[in-house]
Amino acid sequence: MIRLTKQISLKEIKAEDHKRLYLLMKEIYPIAYNHFWNDDGDWYVKTQYAKENILKELSQQNAEYYFILFNDEVVGNFRIIWDEKLEGLLVEKQVKLHRIYLHQKIQGKGVGKRLLTWLEKKAHQKEYSIVWLDAMDEQPQAFQFYKKQGYRYFSHSFLPYKLLLDKFRKMSQVYKNI
Repeated sequence: MIRLTKQISLKEIKAEDHKRLYLLMKEIYPIAYNHFWNDDGDWYVKTQYAKENILKELSQQNAEYYFILFNDEVVGNFRIIWDEKLEGLLVEKQVKLHRIYLHQKIQGKGVGKRLLTWLEKKAHQKEYSIVWLDAMDEQPQAFQFYKKQGYRYFSHSFLPYKLLLDKFRKMSQVYKNI
């Protein structure tokens, strides 16, 4: 367990936690993203959080995957990938914030900001100079949050998922020098 504050901590996700992670995302993801999809996001949750995919992600040596706890209750997940490079950004040591999902009931309580601060500090200690992530353009509150934290636009791509509505396909890559 990694304690970030009195209220916020991280607990490493292990292989035996795959079902718990799936059920968590089945609850969290649709609240924020169901309107992006023809199927309310069911396909995304079922594929990205399927046991096989989670086990594959957990086996990745340069990645860390955590449950986010707020007052000892699991309220989200957080995954980082060390040495994952943002194409076209010519900086050697980069870390990607691959996943950060928080339950709606704790948004606005400083959890996201605290997680970014922790990651940036950890990356700096490991002599990394860039933290980057993909942000959905059609989630303006999230996009503005990252901008407020000092992240800058670098490039964008379009997601190929067939069930994703066309107007929600754009993903911007944002980064921060640390």
